Amino acid sequence: METVDIRPDEDVRLNPERLTELFNQLGNRGAADVVCRAMEELAARLTKIEKSFWQGEYQAVSKGARSLIAIAEQIGLNGLAQVARHVSVTARTEDKTATAATVARLLRMGDRSLSAVWNTQNLSG
Repeated sequence: METVDIRPDEDVRLNPERLTELFNQLGNRGAADVVCRAMEELAARLTKIEKSFWQGEYQAVSKGARSLIAIAEQIGLNGLAQVARHVSVTARTEDKTATAATVARLLRMGDRSLSAVWNTQNLSG
């Protein structure tokens, strides 16, 4: 019997125009502060969503995903926002398999999205 190794991989959908708009509106320091705070909040919410999922708290998963959407959109992470919408829907239905799949996708996309923003804006130094 042949085994199949599945390695989900998808591109991060980052809207660089949104980041440019933030930097134009707020200046370099102000925008960098907003982006850093947003990234910290996204990371915290992703952790909370994962914890809620493993505890079987589907309403908390849905609520956490909905709260993540606006933050992701604020800094141009359109793909992450879309995946969060999917998580919210599947968690509300309490479909364990679908919620597990979408939460896993959200966590993967979250990690990759945060790295993309960090690298794009060279916020690391």
